[in-house]
Amino acid sequence: MSILMPEPKNTLLGKDTVYSDQYNPGLLQPISRALGRDAIGDHHFKGVDIWRLYEMSWLNSQGVPQTAVAELFVPASTHSIVESKSLKLYAGSFAMTQMGSQEEVANRMSDDLSLRLGGTVKVKLFSIQNYPGQVKTMPGLSLDHLTLPAGGEISTYETEPGLLEFDPHSSEIIQKTFSTTVFRSLCPVTGQPDLASVMINYKGRAISPEGLLKYLVSYRCHKGFHEQCVEQIYHDMRTVFQPELLEVYACFTRRGGIDINPFRSSVREQPDEVIREMRQ
Repeated sequence: MSILMPEPKNTLLGKDTVYSDQYNPGLLQPISRALGRDAIGDHHFKGVDIWRLYEMSWLNSQGVPQTAVAELFVPASTHSIVESKSLKLYAGSFAMTQMGSQEEVANRMSDDLSLRLGGTVKVKLFSIQNYPGQVKTMPGLSLDHLTLPAGGEISTYETEPGLLEFDPHSSEIIQKTFSTTVFRSLCPVTGQPDLASVMINYKGRAISPEGLLKYLVSYRCHKGFHEQCVEQIYHDMRTVFQPELLEVYACFTRRGGIDINPFRSSVREQPDEVIREMRQ
């Protein structure tokens, strides 16, 4: 049964906007996580949303432009996410603002986001020359080139947890990492496609990789924010399989100089490694 996330109201997405180049935290627009979680019927998640901003720029005390890559770590426990266009506008408002140091910028961003989202948001700024985020292929057993059985063609493109199945040929306990690069969903406001690579760490009774692929493909016409999609995947897999361990990590492609990477886990708040996938 498909789950429809209600469209958020009064957002800046898809609207003409005046760009400010003077620091303005009032541009940040929170959106309650409850909007997506109420639709799923689940509010119990561990994890973090990792945002990367590739277009940070401001002026130093001598008026010389400075640039950096920003990484934001928003705990899944915050009451709100930040609307992505408002974050872009907020980041852009530093452009003609003099700041004493890179640390001051990071602290200011952390304070502004923490206040509006309802939890401590960690912000790291990296100089372009020293940014450690090397691109890599999403690890795990790739689902992308599975050969589907005769009569098992994919035809469902709106979320369907009934596609998730245990492996009919095995009841053993497995611990595996699965991944795919073909995930797509739609923005619930603009309808624009959001592409991602998804990694799933799983420990429990053996599951059908073909069923997992079909399930992930069923998001292709689903309208939901990145965070809601990941939480719905996590919720559906937890409900159907009741695994000993489950982690879902999605790396969405960049839009407007920003990429979003939600991580949800049954055991921890952050992944061992912050992944920057090949298309980011």
